Amino acid sequence: MDLRRDVFQGIADPTRREILKIIAPEAMASGEIALHFDSARQTISRHLKILLECGLLDQKRQGREILYSLNPGKVREIADFIQPLRQYWDDRANTLEELMKYYD
Repeated sequence: MDLRRDVFQGIADPTRREILKIIAPEAMASGEIALHFDSARQTISRHLKILLECGLLDQKRQGREILYSLNPGKVREIADFIQPLRQYWDDRANTLEELMKYYD
């Protein structure tokens, strides 16, 4: 259970969620990621560290740079948690739509 808590701590911050969106298409170095924010590079580095600790990011050295990429297994863990909740709310919305047909 601690693993899930850690993953959700990783996405609790809006900046970290934005970092995940930015690197989703391709791995990037921290400097390249930092260009997308008004924050100092140190701040982005702290967010990257948290995302690594939560397991949401993988890192790979390429020459002098470290490239960060999404860890698909951890992203799947989040999606698996959210899916039943999404299904519940989709079902409720569909029920409401059906009820509203009777009042038209």
